[in-house]
Amino acid sequence: MDDMSPKSSSGRFRKWFKRKHKNKQKHKQPDPYNYLDGLSDGEDEGDYIMEDVYISSFEMDPCTSTNKLRIFVGTWNVAGRSPVGSLAVDLEEWLKPQDAADIYVLGFQEIVPLKTRTVIGAEDPTEATNWNLLIGKTLNENFGCPWLTPMLNPVSSDNYQYVKVPDCERRASFSGVIDSTLMRGRWITQYHQQLVLGGSKYKLMASKKMVGVFISVWMKKELLKKYCVSNVKVSSVACGIMGYLGNKGSVSVSMSIEGTSFCFIAAHLASGEKNGDEGRRNRQVSEIFKRTSFPRSAKDDDNRHPLTIFGHDQIFWFGDLNYRLDLEDNLARDLIKKQDWKALQGFDQLRKEQEDGGVFEGWREGNIKFAPTYKYSSSNCNRYSGGLPNRSGEKQRTPAWCDRILWYGKGVKLLSYFRSESKFSDHRPVSAQFSTQIEVMKSTNSRFLDKETNFHNIMPPEQIGPSINNEEGKPTLLSLIVKDTESSSTHMQVDTNY
Repeated sequence: MDDMSPKSSSGRFRKWFKRKHKNKQKHKQPDPYNYLDGLSDGEDEGDYIMEDVYISSFEMDPCTSTNKLRIFVGTWNVAGRSPVGSLAVDLEEWLKPQDAADIYVLGFQEIVPLKTRTVIGAEDPTEATNWNLLIGKTLNENFGCPWLTPMLNPVSSDNYQYVKVPDCERRASFSGVIDSTLMRGRWITQYHQQLVLGGSKYKLMASKKMVGVFISVWMKKELLKKYCVSNVKVSSVACGIMGYLGNKGSVSVSMSIEGTSFCFIAAHLASGEKNGDEGRRNRQVSEIFKRTSFPRSAKDDDNRHPLTIFGHDQIFWFGDLNYRLDLEDNLARDLIKKQDWKALQGFDQLRKEQEDGGVFEGWREGNIKFAPTYKYSSSNCNRYSGGLPNRSGEKQRTPAWCDRILWYGKGVKLLSYFRSESKFSDHRPVSAQFSTQIEVMKSTNSRFLDKETNFHNIMPPEQIGPSINNEEGKPTLLSLIVKDTESSSTHMQVDTNY
């Protein structure tokens, strides 16, 4: 029988619902948890809408919708230099916080000098913490938020991960009282009191350092109230000297926002512009793909998260990838003077390796419309190192686009791809802004059941009420709809991993 015919059970249900709906609207405010509320009272329009609701309840997924987020991804090789106060202006020019992205994902290389002591010694979180403090200050001060100077013993940002807080503890934190169970055995700083008590606009979600490679992920505080952010995890892969030291490699962050999983990989690959060096870089990329993992732990929630890079919905890879130009130095410099970026890209190793299937096959990158980002002569200089005549003491390097941002996955749209002009190091910072789609789970207060379900077994007639029984005492199609009376939970979390 045709489901849409007036004599069908669905047709009888539509007529019954229209009568009940009109009567209820006169005496009752719309129920925000009932998907049927708010339909038009018009006869023709009501028939049309009701039919759409009925059909969509079976043929479409009523539990999800698509929202957009704006993500800023940046990469910068800072040449072993520590962040200083004067760098704040450069950082603001790079991050462009006035554009207010929803998420900032920043990758750094060489935040410490790559010397024997730093490569084989114990990890020192000092520089990572200093960079996080400066980033937080830059992002938050643009919105007029007070930023307090941290006290001694600040939190280590070497391996910082955002952690959800149970409802009872969350209420205590947001009421202005820091629960002792959250702080037990940990130093409390003014900086992190702000993060807990909501004084900042952006929250530090994850931070990981491996020798000089560093990643820092920040998210708007309001998103943590609006969306469920879960399974924030970090990973690192060292593939430098002898294949396992951390002078080269990657640090990665995995996280889920509602029903969409993200992976951010900040990498520093092998240097060198000799023939065959690109092969070493390709092998390191392969190692990072192979060895990056986000294992499950006892603290994880019930939502399963991706264990590997390619298990994620949207993936962003960025860093000093060190791919060079297969072109003589003087010819490269001539094309740079002419700003002929299209011709110059024809000699770019990374593009050629992608086309040949050697690395990042199927990945995307924005059109490069800016000058090569490496290697500049020194700080406070706009001149590339080397050239003819070669200056004494300078390294001869053909300029190249070493600093890159790539992505993989659906629902990602590139908005801009550019470099900034800070003279802080011999590299220029590179940034990309993206619009991304996330799958948002709707309220579960209305449950839709599969069309093949045996409706007679959903709920006993006596529990539904006599009004839904037909003349023979059997349940009608109204038993399609089962209302969950539990209130929906609000997704709010605060930072607690100090």
